[in-house]
Amino acid sequence: MSEISTGAAVPATGTAFETSGVYRLLTVALGEVPARQAFAQLDVVPALLRPVSETVSRAELAQALNMALFLDVTRRVPMASAYVADLQRAGQRLVFDHGALRTVAWPSGALPPGEASITRVLRPLGFELAATYPLTKLKMTGRAWRHADLPEDIAQYFVSELHPERFSDAFQATVTRVLATSQDPLSPSDLALLEQLARDRQLPRASAEVLLPHLIACFARHHGLFEADDYQALLSESAEMAWISTEGNAFNHATDRVADVAAVAQAQRDLGRPVKDSIETSATGRVRQTAFRAARVMREFHDRGQRVMLEVPGSFHEFIQREPLPGSTALDLAFDAGNATGIFKMTAGQAAGQTAGQAAADEAPAC
Repeated sequence: MSEISTGAAVPATGTAFETSGVYRLLTVALGEVPARQAFAQLDVVPALLRPVSETVSRAELAQALNMALFLDVTRRVPMASAYVADLQRAGQRLVFDHGALRTVAWPSGALPPGEASITRVLRPLGFELAATYPLTKLKMTGRAWRHADLPEDIAQYFVSELHPERFSDAFQATVTRVLATSQDPLSPSDLALLEQLARDRQLPRASAEVLLPHLIACFARHHGLFEADDYQALLSESAEMAWISTEGNAFNHATDRVADVAAVAQAQRDLGRPVKDSIETSATGRVRQTAFRAARVMREFHDRGQRVMLEVPGSFHEFIQREPLPGSTALDLAFDAGNATGIFKMTAGQAAGQTAGQAAADEAPAC
C-alpha cells in the first residue's frame, strides 16, 4: 500500500527507476525527458520497478500507460501543471489515485461503441470491473476499473458511458453525425497483442514497446471536425456529451490521493487558484473529493463553410481523500455516485465562445 502524506505522495522509494522496465517503456514511447518527468512527479512503488528484462508484465504496462496519461493531463491543464510543480519544488511526489474518462454508448464510426473502446484495453492490462454507479441525473453510467495485481498502487479508471437513447430524437441524430467519422487507433496487430497479453499476463519487451504508444492513442478524440451548431445542440441537453464532442476519450481528470483534502483545497485557494467551492463526501463518509475548475481550451469547428475557433471546457485536476475500511488497514477504493455527479459539474459548459471570465462566473458549484 502506498503511504500518503499531506497533499502529496512520499519521495522516491530509493529503487533506481532508470533501470526499470516501466522507465524503459516510457522512454521508448515518449522520450527520455518526459519519462524522467513522470517519475519526478509520481510515486511508484518498488513492486513496479522491476529491472528491464525480456518480458513486460501487465502491471508494468498498465503503470506506464497511467503515467503517460497523467503527463498528458498536466500538459492540458495549467492548474495541474502548477500544482505538480509546487510539489516538485517541495521534494514531493503525488499518488495517482484514478483517471476518469467519458464514452458514448452509441454507434461511433470505426470505433467500438461506449466503454468497449476502453475496456478492450483495460481488461488485458489486468483491470477488473470493481463497481457500477448509476449517474441518473446525467443519463450516464459510471464504472470503476481496478487493477487485480496492485489495486491500491496502480491508478484506477472511472469510465462513464452516456446514453443518447435517454435524450431527444434530435439529440440522438446530432450524436450520430458527430461520432460518424470516428477512427479506431488500434490495428488488428495491436488487438492480437492485447489478446496475447490477456492470455499470458505479459508480453515480450519489444512487443510491449510497440503496443504502448497505440494504447496511449486510445485516450484521445477520434472523430473529426463538426458543426458549431451541433455543439450547441448537444450542450443544450447534455454538458457531458458536449464535452465528449470536443475532447473525446481523453482523461476528463486525473486525481491526486491526499491525506487531508480540505487542507489541500484551502492551500490552493490561498494561492489564488480556482478550486471548487465545496467538498463531495461519500455516503460512507470515507471518500472525500474536490477539484480545480476545468481549464478553458480553444477548439476548432465548422461554421457554415468556414472554420472557427471557440472556447470550451477542457479537463481538470482532482483531489481525493480515502480512509481505511472499517477494521482494516486497506483503503476504501470505492467511488460514490453522488460525488461523481458533483465532480462532473466541473466541466459543465456554457455556450461556445464565452470568455473565460463569463464561464467562471456562470459555473455552478457542485452540490
